[in-house]
Amino acid sequence: MAGSNGHDGARPVLGVGMVGYAFMGAAHSQGWRTVGHVFDLPLTPSLAAICGRDASGVRAAADRLGWAAAETDWRALIARDDVDLVDICTPGDSHAEIAVAALEAGKHVLCEKPLANSVEEAEVMAEAAERAAANGQLAMVGFNYRRVPAIALARRMVADGRIGTLRHVRAHYLQDWLVDPAFPLTWRLQRPHAGSGALGDLGAHAVDLAQYLAGEPVTGVSALTETFVRERPLLDGASSGLSAAGGGDAGTGPVTVDDAALFTGRFASGALASFEATRFAAGRKNALTIELNGSHGTLAFDLERLNELSFHDHTEPAERAGFRRILATEPEHPYLEAWWPPGHGLGYEHTFTHQARDLVTAIAEGAQPHPSFADGLQVQRVLAAVEESAAKNSVYTPIPA
Repeated sequence: MAGSNGHDGARPVLGVGMVGYAFMGAAHSQGWRTVGHVFDLPLTPSLAAICGRDASGVRAAADRLGWAAAETDWRALIARDDVDLVDICTPGDSHAEIAVAALEAGKHVLCEKPLANSVEEAEVMAEAAERAAANGQLAMVGFNYRRVPAIALARRMVADGRIGTLRHVRAHYLQDWLVDPAFPLTWRLQRPHAGSGALGDLGAHAVDLAQYLAGEPVTGVSALTETFVRERPLLDGASSGLSAAGGGDAGTGPVTVDDAALFTGRFASGALASFEATRFAAGRKNALTIELNGSHGTLAFDLERLNELSFHDHTEPAERAGFRRILATEPEHPYLEAWWPPGHGLGYEHTFTHQARDLVTAIAEGAQPHPSFADGLQVQRVLAAVEESAAKNSVYTPIPA
């Protein structure tokens, strides 16, 4: 369907429609607005329409974020002739319904992570994506941290054998926005909307990055989860991003998701992994760290220093061996050919620009973008195994292939 809505010079237009306009909607909008001004694309993305339930809110978002039109029904958005791709930025409970409907309507789909709230929903989505691919419609999951240049460089180095045979992976994703027990009961703390808590919100990123960098799946886990604050004030007004207002006379409600998850795992090759995801690590704002140890060396990354990659080459003589910092801002590094001179760093928002570039390029080439819905399903199976293991007092739980 790409290019069905006219041309921008010699390039067909790819009409984008987005469902959701809060934190992720704003981030994705930034990516779609920027990508055609930075990269030389085979298709020209057009911000055709954005959708949300509140008419005045979505119209204001359209004006603020650069969308040409606003809709209040996602079905109407999918039906628009000027929409070739549907970008889903809603809570997880609506991902499956919207994604399947969009694919069946002949649209490409980008869906935020985690893919769904359950393995069963994710399986339905992956099956729909497989059917749609036969007709030329493509689907991708929005694990945006794969698009950090330093992370993409790390993947290249692992694939090139720079750390040798993989032995260990350590992945931690730590935040602190729930430390205050007075923080209100937003949708992210309610299982029917979010599916899980820190596990799905943060742990999904850690699992995807670990599998992406390792180049192989996690095959089993042993886990603990905990909910530290089990009652919170009901939401009093709107929430925005990771901030919200509560209290007053609104009362309280139960927190029905995990606050933290801690689990070990095993990769297909036998390499061992450890994961931690929490929103209760005081002082840690967005601390996603991952380290891979191999027979020939180690790679380490910290999202709070996202332009840097640490590398230890264990094949060097001990007298001069040690960790060195790689500043991932050279034009030879992934995505950097289109940005600034060396040493001029990028930020969080750029991952969404790179995500848009990769998806647009895949659509133009008719190639399956990654991570695919099948990749998202694999992550969902890991998350489900973590919950199952935790419910069974940390018993080791294999992950279905």
